[in-house]
Amino acid sequence: MKNLITLLVIVMAANISFAQECKKTCKKDSYVLNDNLIEATLFHDNGVIAQKGYYTQENKLHGNWTSYDINGNKTAEAEYFNGEKTGTWYFYQGDKIREVTYRNSKIAKVKTWSADDTRVVSFR
Repeated sequence: MKNLITLLVIVMAANISFAQECKKTCKKDSYVLNDNLIEATLFHDNGVIAQKGYYTQENKLHGNWTSYDINGNKTAEAEYFNGEKTGTWYFYQGDKIREVTYRNSKIAKVKTWSADDTRVVSFR
């Protein structure tokens, strides 16, 4: 019984410690009504922005969406129109950029770009 109580105390102390640490770094996701769109800002556990974009009041993604990794580096830029994928999306992976063009919510074209010193090379 003594071991069980000791274990419970340790678990509770660890939980309280994590909660205090999270209060310092964790940010709550933010949703702001802006005209007819809701602006969303979503955060990683470390407080860095994970995604930022808009959606309609009918919960359909709309407009530009940007995603970031846990260190704040941009990983993707996307575009939606009333929940449908549209336009040109960009995916960033180190020195490479993948460009994906959508039409009717389907992939129409894909290009990969690579920075090679001062020039940019396109791969098809």
